[in-house]
Amino acid sequence: MVNGNSSASENLRLVVLGAGPGGYPAAFHAAERGLDVTLVDTRPQPGGVCLYEGCIPSKAFLHVAKLIREARHASDWGVSFGEPEIDVDALRDWKDGVVRKMTNGLGLLRRQHNVQYQQGYGRIRDANQLNIESNGEVLPIDFDALILATGSTPVVPRSLQIESDRVMDSTDALELRDVPESLLVIGGGYIGLELGTVYAELGAEVTVVEALPEILSGVERDLVRVLERSLRSRLKATRVNTTVVSMTEVEGGIEAVIADNEGVESTEIFDRVLIATGRRPNSAGLGLHRTQAHVDSNGFIVTDRQRRTAEPSIFAIGDVAGEPMLAHKATAEASVAVEAIIGEPSSFRPLAVPAVIFTDPEIAWCGLTQADATSLDIEAATVSFPWAALGRASASGRNDGLTRLVIERGSERILGMQVVGPGAGELIGEGVLAVEMGARASDLAESIHAHPTLNESIMEAAQVFFGHSPHYLSRRR
Repeated sequence: MVNGNSSASENLRLVVLGAGPGGYPAAFHAAERGLDVTLVDTRPQPGGVCLYEGCIPSKAFLHVAKLIREARHASDWGVSFGEPEIDVDALRDWKDGVVRKMTNGLGLLRRQHNVQYQQGYGRIRDANQLNIESNGEVLPIDFDALILATGSTPVVPRSLQIESDRVMDSTDALELRDVPESLLVIGGGYIGLELGTVYAELGAEVTVVEALPEILSGVERDLVRVLERSLRSRLKATRVNTTVVSMTEVEGGIEAVIADNEGVESTEIFDRVLIATGRRPNSAGLGLHRTQAHVDSNGFIVTDRQRRTAEPSIFAIGDVAGEPMLAHKATAEASVAVEAIIGEPSSFRPLAVPAVIFTDPEIAWCGLTQADATSLDIEAATVSFPWAALGRASASGRNDGLTRLVIERGSERILGMQVVGPGAGELIGEGVLAVEMGARASDLAESIHAHPTLNESIMEAAQVFFGHSPHYLSRRR
């Protein structure tokens, strides 16, 4: 929009609509670059769905669930704790305290950055003005640039929309009102499995139903199989090719009519139901029809690689701007949009956006899979290192994991990485760096990794490519 000199930047008025993991980094970064910034959100402090109702509270509960599971398995190692006693109120208070600490911290950072904050709903009036609706009043704000970071909302299929406190979406589930005796989870994606395993470890009998032939559709199957083996002992049932036809509240629970892929129906009653069938972008009702910006058939706001819409003054980032709907993708897009606004060269063109499923074991991946490489006519080899051959994994009683590298033949460039096992989300960072920097297999194989650690599996996977892993004799060799 303007040249990237400081005097021009200082005169720019930026409004950021949405204070989640895309919005507040955009606002802070823009303020650091000298822009006059107003951040708008419905909540009293920055943080968005991710911090208030998603990423952080779910990981707080997942941490507790993992602790419970490890305590139960400790008897195999000669240490017995007995069955845990769950104080739901204290657990909820602890989760709320984590959220409160982080949102208050962001509020302090917002003030330190001199970012103005307006609590309310934002509606676009035209290409250079936004109306903020709050407490029955409308406050118009002019802007030179607007970044839309309005996120996404859980989707509840129309056929499953009933008025009952027993039916939850992911936001409701994280309120943890109680631990039901039985819980039906509709949706075998990452949200359903993460929250389902939390409730299972807290003591609920959990049944997961998935309409598709597999849970975690789109994730490498041999990675998912490791998780599936773990789920068999923790969930009451996992049913694929299965749909919930209807639900009715009855005395003492929710009566669900469940049909398999042959149309055979059965009726079961559950104390609670969690609907985890996906999310939709929050693009409706923003007033985009008053501008040149438009949305695609899935409701995502269409942008270019600078995150600019067809309206030159309006940008979009995060969930509302397209897949993958991940917090860290939104944060990365925030910098690109701000730099484009002040006239600096910028483009969102990542080679490896990491994805993590925070079940136990975790599943993480980045870059290309073997199938991706084949579709792009890239000659690639896939090498794996099983954690059964990994000292740290065996010493921790968790050697059911796997680390895999996708490597381009000839150049030996790292194209992608996949991991399943505890801590996979921490390990994937090295894979992201390798892909983005164009590292070769020899770079990983020859870099000394501390022993004994889980990240040795990355080094050893690279050594498998050359046929000289000291701990694993692969078929490739």
